[in-house]
Amino acid sequence: MNTVQTPSAQAEAAAERFALRVATRLSGGADDLPYDISERLRASRMQALAKRKKVTVPARIAAPVIVNGGGSATLGRGGEGGGWWSTLVSAVPLMALVVGLVVINIAQDEDSANDLAEVDAALLTDDLPPAAYADPGFVQFLKTSAQSN
Repeated sequence: MNTVQTPSAQAEAAAERFALRVATRLSGGADDLPYDISERLRASRMQALAKRKKVTVPARIAAPVIVNGGGSATLGRGGEGGGWWSTLVSAVPLMALVVGLVVINIAQDEDSANDLAEVDAALLTDDLPPAAYADPGFVQFLKTSAQSN
C-alpha cells in the first residue's frame, strides 16, 4: 500500500528537519563559548524541548482514500435508463457540432471561390492581356515604372 501524507503532515515533517539542521549547526559552535553562556543555552534548549509539541507522522494510512469528483458527461445511456429520449437528448450536442463544422467548411469554400472570381475578373477586364502578366519583361517594366513614379 502506498504511504500518503497530508500537506500539514508534510509541512510538519519539513519543519522538524529544518529544526534538526539548525540545532546541529548551533551545537557545532557551542564548544568555543564560555561556560556561563553555554549553561544558559543548555537551559534554554531544555525549556524549548519541554514546550515543543510532539509531531506524530503516520507511516501509513490504513483506510483507502476515496475521491469523488462528481458526475460525468456521457453520450450513451447511463445506469438510470430513460429509453430513447435520453439517447436523443445526448446526441443533440454531437449533431450540433457536426452541423456547425459543415457550415464553416461551406462558408470557407464560398469565400475562397469568390476571391478567385474577383482575381479572374480583374485580369479579364484589365487593359493588358493575361499573357503579359507571365512575361518576365513585364515584371521588369512594372519595377522601373514604380521607381520612376
